[in-house]
Amino acid sequence: MHISFAVFADAANLSQEGKLNVLGVFDAVQVAGLPTIHPRTHFIVRLKANGDDVGQHSLAFRWLSPHEEELWSSTGEMNVAPAANPMYEVDLPIIAVVDLPLNMAGQYTMQVALDGKPSATARLFVNGPTQTPLVVGAPSGMVS
Repeated sequence: MHISFAVFADAANLSQEGKLNVLGVFDAVQVAGLPTIHPRTHFIVRLKANGDDVGQHSLAFRWLSPHEEELWSSTGEMNVAPAANPMYEVDLPIIAVVDLPLNMAGQYTMQVALDGKPSATARLFVNGPTQTPLVVGAPSGMVS
C-alpha cells in the first residue's frame, strides 16, 4: 500500500460512484491574528492498495508547528478487504475534517504514517499579521 497524494483543501467528498472530489487545494493561508484555528480544514489522503495489502492497517496524522512542536495528532485503524480483481490497485480515499491550531507564522507540517512508517508529508505556510491590517475591522482569525 502506498500514498499517491496528501493535500489540504477547502472541501472534499466521495460521489455515489466512489469518485474522490477535491475542491480548492491550498498550501498557504493568511491569518489576521495569532494564535488562531483554521476551521474545518479538509485533509485528503489517497491510498492505493493491491492484493498483498488485505488486512488491518494503521494510519496516523501528526500536525507540527514551525518549531516541530506537535499541536494535534490522530491515529486510526482500517481493514482492507480483497479487491474484486486482485490484478489492479484500488483507491482508498481518506477525508479528515479537522480544526488546525496555528500558534505562529511559518511553515507547518502534517506528517502521515502508514503502519507506523512515515509515508507522506503536506506542508502549510501560515502568513501572520502584518503592520497594516488586511481588512479594516476584521476580527482575529482567518482572512483567507
